[in-house]
Amino acid sequence: MNKNDRKKEFHTGKVNPNSIKEFVVHEECELLDFLLSKYPKLSRNAVKSLLSNHQVGVNGAPVSQYNLLLTKEDIVIVSKMRISKKVRNNLPIIFEDNDLIVINKPSGLLSIASDREKGRTAYRMVNDYVQQKDKHNRIYVVHRLDEDTSGVLVFAKNPKIKDALQKNWNDIVLKRGYYAIVEGNMEKDEDTFVDYLQENSLNLMYVTKDHKNGKKCVTHYKLIRKNKYYSLLDVDIDSGRKNQIRVQLGHRNHYVIGDDKYGEPANPLKRLGLHAYCLKFVNPLSKKTMTFNAPIPPEFNKLFDK
Repeated sequence: MNKNDRKKEFHTGKVNPNSIKEFVVHEECELLDFLLSKYPKLSRNAVKSLLSNHQVGVNGAPVSQYNLLLTKEDIVIVSKMRISKKVRNNLPIIFEDNDLIVINKPSGLLSIASDREKGRTAYRMVNDYVQQKDKHNRIYVVHRLDEDTSGVLVFAKNPKIKDALQKNWNDIVLKRGYYAIVEGNMEKDEDTFVDYLQENSLNLMYVTKDHKNGKKCVTHYKLIRKNKYYSLLDVDIDSGRKNQIRVQLGHRNHYVIGDDKYGEPANPLKRLGLHAYCLKFVNPLSKKTMTFNAPIPPEFNKLFDK
């Protein structure tokens, strides 16, 4: 099959050139086999041409390696356009070894691809970075941070450590520390909130009295600084529920600044006032305790220095 034949095959209805197809991986397999299962009418050469043309991405990052090993919950994208690679310099890397790479994720950057954003993600940036060293390198999602939350974000560099971390995540994590700036002054300098959260039809979390169907979450805080309008808190969570800090604080009328998802608080920093400054866990393979820290964003302190 020559180049024109492959082009014709791609444009005759077997792969719609005017759309982006997205598929979720449900079990471990190689990329070429996965694509052939989704496009059974295409020849192996036609599918390989999609890979060589960089029209296939995994979790938003372009790939050309046909025998790339996919893992459960990977997102495979087939695009009508070439997915360009980018040189990644000056990544905010906190730590890197043969198993892990840890970054200080900026606010406003998605952890992984979403329905509305495929390319500009922390996953894509880190994956581009490791593939600059070797095109066969890839990274794996371990956990996520909300788009507007900055701070410590961990990726795995091989399936073995990824599976070990995800399988035992809630058991091996020893500390999840956050800095949060909220509206108003707290009633106590330190306290613990215990609530149950549920998700509504709009994918928003809320505090519920339904302990049977709600998910228990525990949040501790200590006051660091305050002024007339805001409080800076050191927050430590025992459970990693979706939007936990934002919901529990907002439920008590102390909304995290810039959080227009759960309230209408002030937005003096033009970003969400939430930063994941510490993640501490036991490496399930080495059994060593690992602690990663990301310094408080300078704008957080400047708000209280005025």
